[in-house]
Amino acid sequence: MLDLILLLAVGINDVSKTKRILAVSSGGGHWVELRRLKPVFDQYKTAYITTNADSGVDVPDNRLYVVTNFTRRNYFRVIFLVPELVVILLKEKPDVIISTGAAPGLVCLALAKMLTRARTIWIDSIAARDCLSTSGREARRFADVWLTQWPDLSGPDGPDCWGAVV
Repeated sequence: MLDLILLLAVGINDVSKTKRILAVSSGGGHWVELRRLKPVFDQYKTAYITTNADSGVDVPDNRLYVVTNFTRRNYFRVIFLVPELVVILLKEKPDVIISTGAAPGLVCLALAKMLTRARTIWIDSIAARDCLSTSGREARRFADVWLTQWPDLSGPDGPDCWGAVV
């Protein structure tokens, strides 16, 4: 149910293969959560961005871009990530960009707001149980739909909770 609601919320209300989705996440748990939404993504032209080259086995029939990862501990790597994402955004021309985190997904949503007309969705990690992740807190500035997977973290000013991906 969450998958259908997500796409309807950003204006994709048909099952046309002409709609383009860009699904972005770091590796590990972020990738697992994003991959859980793959059945709905399969209805559209979907490309994936991740930080782990081994993830290609999970999406064999889709385009996969592997980009530079960065965290608070190695934030300087963002100088490599930004041009990679710009090229992908200009090439893919997505209608919707969805991210389950972390930092590379946040940067992608921010760049999308500057370079495209794509609608953006942020789903904060299920691991962010007690409080939003650092990227999740920042995502409110760039996400058209800003979500947490924990009802007690939602609020009138956001994020919303529409259920859990996992």
